[in-house]
Amino acid sequence: MRWIWIIALWLLQPAAYAAIDNAYLLQLQTQARQMKLADRPEWHKLLHYVPRVFAPGYKGLPDSRQFYLAADGKTDPQAELDATLASFYSDTVESATVQNPQCSFIARYTWLNAQLKFDAERLPSHICKRYENWHAALNPSGLTLIFASAYMNNPSSMYGHTFLRVDAKDQDEHTRLLAYSVNFAANTNETNGLAFAVNGLFGGYAGAFSMAPYYVKVREYSDFENRDLWEYHLRLTPEEVDRVLMHAWELGPQYFDYFFFDENCSYHLLGLLQVARPEFEFTENFRWGAIPSDTVREITAHPGLVEHTVYRPSNATLLRNRLGLMDADERHLVLALSQGKITDADPALLARSLAGEAAVLETSLDYTNYRRVMGHQDVADPALLVQELQTTRSRLDIITPPVSAPVPKAKPDEGHSSSRITLGAGRRAAQDFQEVQMRATYHDLMDQDAGYVRGAGIEFFSMALRHYDFADTRVERVTPVNILSLSPRDDFFHSPSWHVSGGWQRVTAANGSEPLAAVLDGGMGGAWSDRQNATLSYAFFDVSTHFSGALDKGYALGAGASAGSYIDLDPAWRIHPYLKTLRYFAGQQDNILNLGLEQRLALSRNLALRMDVARLRELKTIYNTAAFSLLVYF
Repeated sequence: MRWIWIIALWLLQPAAYAAIDNAYLLQLQTQARQMKLADRPEWHKLLHYVPRVFAPGYKGLPDSRQFYLAADGKTDPQAELDATLASFYSDTVESATVQNPQCSFIARYTWLNAQLKFDAERLPSHICKRYENWHAALNPSGLTLIFASAYMNNPSSMYGHTFLRVDAKDQDEHTRLLAYSVNFAANTNETNGLAFAVNGLFGGYAGAFSMAPYYVKVREYSDFENRDLWEYHLRLTPEEVDRVLMHAWELGPQYFDYFFFDENCSYHLLGLLQVARPEFEFTENFRWGAIPSDTVREITAHPGLVEHTVYRPSNATLLRNRLGLMDADERHLVLALSQGKITDADPALLARSLAGEAAVLETSLDYTNYRRVMGHQDVADPALLVQELQTTRSRLDIITPPVSAPVPKAKPDEGHSSSRITLGAGRRAAQDFQEVQMRATYHDLMDQDAGYVRGAGIEFFSMALRHYDFADTRVERVTPVNILSLSPRDDFFHSPSWHVSGGWQRVTAANGSEPLAAVLDGGMGGAWSDRQNATLSYAFFDVSTHFSGALDKGYALGAGASAGSYIDLDPAWRIHPYLKTLRYFAGQQDNILNLGLEQRLALSRNLALRMDVARLRELKTIYNTAAFSLLVYF
């Protein structure tokens, strides 16, 4: 049937394949079969084939119709190889909108040519001017994997983001911003976070690769979203770099259905990067989900692949560090200057040393620009204020060192693994229990902060199974989403803190039963940190809803408040005292009070102990609960 299809293709498209050499094409296809090229990992990577989960065979991930040339090429690697060889006989002339298949699929052509040694007289090669101009403009000498830290205000970036930078031959560390970046993202202008999350979960967007100057991405992530960047310089040969770029050229006009958890930015970036070497199998461990920090760990796990790492702090990180080095008087002057409450002729400013005055003026400039970028409108003319501060600073005859921030002790790839299983035992209301908890991903605030954004807790798909001595094992809770964002407030930064969680958990009904009720909780408030960042305290106004047929009227609606502190007594020992009160005033009514203490002792990066105790009051009953657990991250 393959030969019939090939002959039909030739007969149906005489103009495109007028110069086809059928005998030589048959020879190439036969040779490719003998060499089993369609079974080679290089071919599967170029076509993005992955094994089917519930059936034998393969499926291709790209969803563009033009990516696979054979009618069944999305599922048949051999048919696609035959069709690709036939397409190389196309006499299509390159134009501004059309490419010859040898050029539009230049990575395929180059690899097949290397394996089959095409006879140039029997299969003429085409000049790919557009690709050559693009490649020359990039002038590539290397590739760098970029990791952007988590951004809690965007559902698509709560786990962080990865993309590639193409480093040019004539650039150095001072001119890297002029390089180009390769990025994969969902094509959408959606501004509604909930709509984006729903569509992203179910493949409602088309994801595509794009290129942009690196300074544009730095401005987007570092300046606008205040996300630190980590640059992992990869040790690749020039041939391997070119192989990745040729495949990036092939993928430029294509698209993939975008899925938030698995076929996302990091997964497809790994798919692009792994064409560099036959032994790279970066995507193999990410069939069910791809967390950006986990994909970075996959890259760094290959010995010698990462040459060195560079930390690029965001403007907000630099500003926080600069303010942290100032005394109270200097911070007061910075705030007053940036708000236009005093002028550069203020006696308190002029009384400082020359270095001190310069530091205050420079920090005021940074803070004024930060507020402009964030959209604050509390200064009548911020542009004029910036100009005045710049003019005053230029009159000071002193050179200050460049602004910097200390490099975090742990890189994103050095944090704990994102999945977790917890084995524990405890006692609740005089009843012993044993418990197993599982979390698919990613991090909560009782985990170690190393490698993660401080104050950002993001958990998806967690559940707990509990066995009481008097009853069978039961599902204690199922929580698809649990997010806690604590952004410390001070005189300069006023970001709100919030939390939201939803799922099913055991609640106590008026008749004494404990049904598994649908639960949706949330809250808004503030957080505060000490100067040493050893304590992170918070206070929230909370709302809570429960739905179950076992409850009075089938539901409970309440509101209340909560407060607590995450305190690091030691780098490995964290405690969390907390108080939570809720008054359920509609449906099943109740006044709940929860006073507790959580403790975590880290034994290693992926192993920890927890001990939790609490005293609760619900339905006018007071009881205690305690649990001791072993946490294993993987």
